[in-house]
Amino acid sequence: MALRPRTDPTVQAWLGTELATVDQAGFVLPDVVRATDGRWVVDGWGATSLLPGSSSETLETSWLAVLAAGRAFHRATRDLARPTWLADRSDWWAQADRAAWEEGSMEVIPPLQPLVTRLRHVVAPLGCDQLVHGDLTGNVLVGVGHAPGIIDVSPYWRPTAYADGVVVADAICWHDAQRDLVDDAGTSLAAVARGLLFRVLATNAMQRDRPDPSALRRDTERYAKAARSLGF
Repeated sequence: MALRPRTDPTVQAWLGTELATVDQAGFVLPDVVRATDGRWVVDGWGATSLLPGSSSETLETSWLAVLAAGRAFHRATRDLARPTWLADRSDWWAQADRAAWEEGSMEVIPPLQPLVTRLRHVVAPLGCDQLVHGDLTGNVLVGVGHAPGIIDVSPYWRPTAYADGVVVADAICWHDAQRDLVDDAGTSLAAVARGLLFRVLATNAMQRDRPDPSALRRDTERYAKAARSLGF
């Protein structure tokens, strides 16, 4: 069993009810485990069953396998209704997501301003919104003889291409994947630009609230290198 601190009871209940009803074809979700008294969360802790497999962040799993599992997940979730509680999220990633889609303003700190400006010039509409997992990069478990496991679902109401773009941006930025991944994955540059913009703005939100000059230099260099390799 996997335990997770600071679990939102509303989200945990949604994972254990609404999301648990989807047809898990091409992937598998962990079971969301209730406490013996029926509660989804106890003292801030939520629980799920464990799934086998290696995460993409171990570099033992191909990025195409991660994307394929994510696309199977998104085929399964395309008919889910938008959770009402999504609008209430205010964490760094929710703020960054809204700013990346120009649904909310965010003051950008000077070191990140040039990159944000460049990326905003290449983003474009990506299709219809639906329920997507916005953080697949390290949350797909792949193992021989097992369907890919999708864990730690981070729900967003966005086009599926955006979720793909985040994965490709992360792979190039943090795991030294090559520019060829964009073509191999069949992902548009506009989707990758939007995904990279989301990550940059998430760093911006963190640095605004908890400045860390060393981490900011590291992240800015990584983002800039990825942007150059992508031609942004």
